[in-house]
Amino acid sequence: MNGYYQRVMAVALVAVIGVSAFAQESPGSKENSMEGPTLRFIETNGIRMRIAEMGEGPLVLLIHGFPESWYSWRHQLRGLAKAGYHAVAPDMRGYGKTEAPDDVGDYDIVHLSDDVAGIIDALGEETAVIVGHDWGALVAWNAVLLQPDRYRGLIAMSVPYNGRSEELLTKTWKRNYGENFFYILYFQEPGVAEAEFDANPRGLLSRLYLSPGSPREASAITDPKMSAGGWIGRMGAPKGLPDWLSKEDLDYYVSEFTEAGFRGGINYYRNFDRNWEITPQLDGAKVEVPVLFVAGEKDGVIRGAGVEQLRQGMSKATTDLRDVVIFPGIGHWVQQEVPAETNAAMITFLDGLDE
Repeated sequence: MNGYYQRVMAVALVAVIGVSAFAQESPGSKENSMEGPTLRFIETNGIRMRIAEMGEGPLVLLIHGFPESWYSWRHQLRGLAKAGYHAVAPDMRGYGKTEAPDDVGDYDIVHLSDDVAGIIDALGEETAVIVGHDWGALVAWNAVLLQPDRYRGLIAMSVPYNGRSEELLTKTWKRNYGENFFYILYFQEPGVAEAEFDANPRGLLSRLYLSPGSPREASAITDPKMSAGGWIGRMGAPKGLPDWLSKEDLDYYVSEFTEAGFRGGINYYRNFDRNWEITPQLDGAKVEVPVLFVAGEKDGVIRGAGVEQLRQGMSKATTDLRDVVIFPGIGHWVQQEVPAETNAAMITFLDGLDE
């Protein structure tokens, strides 16, 4: 066990009690109390955005992915605040109570990066450390590349960055999947995926928010062809919730997506080609701030890659990759599945930024 991981585990032992206590609070019941985060609205990059925040100290921005919200960071808000940081988790553009513009192009990576920089401005700060999970990691990587002077460090979860792709990603996926179903390609046709998900938000979320070994019912759709149907039926219904997600947690997510819908989040995926086309300046560019990468060993995004393989890949696009932390047996929702351990890794990295 290396020294970094020893420090992480030591902090985890201290953090676990506070995380467990926060996890048992009813979602939203203490949104504006001393015990939980404060939720309020700010103006950023021309939109009205809801943020959740806790603590005082250096600013740490927590950027969620799909299909999530500020609530995905409920454990990190408390953990970072207790460690002496000002933790802020927004509902990103198109999610939760934040505005959702109509134009698909308003969800490109430049808009998303400017949204995040605008949070820093709205809070009266010059810089922040940015943390991103899933799509939030893509936003974080690009935000640091596009506006490097605004960030002191980067923590990416689940989605590594090895540099700008050589071709449009949709072209690669179409070549790889052909006529078979792939959710990102399914998302490309406006109106289709959101109609399926808006009609059954609990059906989608309950199938996605699971651990790698969670028991499921048989899938309703077994034909691999895209023409056989949408996404929900391809995933077996859960036989129960994982231990890291309570019924109240799931109910909160469902209520948020029932109100906001899924169109905004899906529009992020509809900009993959546009993002590539409007950022040619990122060809060969490297992230020059300190970086920590965190993921679950069973996260399908990293496809079984180990620490050294991930380190080698990201080293092509970073100059100061401090560490790669992989949690054994853990899946995609890493900051919710192992919150104490994730908080410990984050705090160890944050505390070491000025060393």
